[in-house]
Amino acid sequence: MGEHWALGREAGYSLLLCSALLAVGCALGLRLGRGRSAVERWVLAWLCYDSLVHFVLEGAFVYLSIVGNVADSQGLIASLWKEYGKADTRWLYSDPTVVSLEILTVVLDGLLALVLIYAIVKEKYYRHFVQIVLCVCELYGCWMTFFPEWLVGSPSLNTSSWLYLWVYLVFFNGLWVLIPGLLLWQSWVELKKRDSQEANLAKKHK
Repeated sequence: MGEHWALGREAGYSLLLCSALLAVGCALGLRLGRGRSAVERWVLAWLCYDSLVHFVLEGAFVYLSIVGNVADSQGLIASLWKEYGKADTRWLYSDPTVVSLEILTVVLDGLLALVLIYAIVKEKYYRHFVQIVLCVCELYGCWMTFFPEWLVGSPSLNTSSWLYLWVYLVFFNGLWVLIPGLLLWQSWVELKKRDSQEANLAKKHK
């Protein structure tokens, strides 16, 4: 039982920043979703948080990695990525695969999240098309972040601590697998429902 369970100051600040972004995202999403179903309000809350993470946290990571690297950078967000880098060192030294994926994530996923928020609020016909594309992009990003690393034996991953393994690697990355998966299922159910309604309508007009 020699593992140290106490959170360090850097870990505490990092988790606090993530919690603050979550609170802002939820507040924005719930406000935008007023008058809608509980499911739609929480979908909007997730999308607001998702876009904040892409633009604020991952956007800063991309900038720091292009002008230098996270390990030599200073500031609150740099400290967050240094803390995460204790679990995955690729984020400290501008790993080209990770940076390439993050550029795609910030630009494409971030913009898609904003378009999807707009499509839900304005009830646009293309809502589920955008939702499916965004979810597939999110899942692809998670796959390409970790599977190449696992294929070579995970030399950059540090799983010696419960915090690094279960919070940083599993929980935070798992959110971008679980929730896009649920949103894909929502789109599938909704599109199937629409197809059934159109089929029934066509039968009535025969």
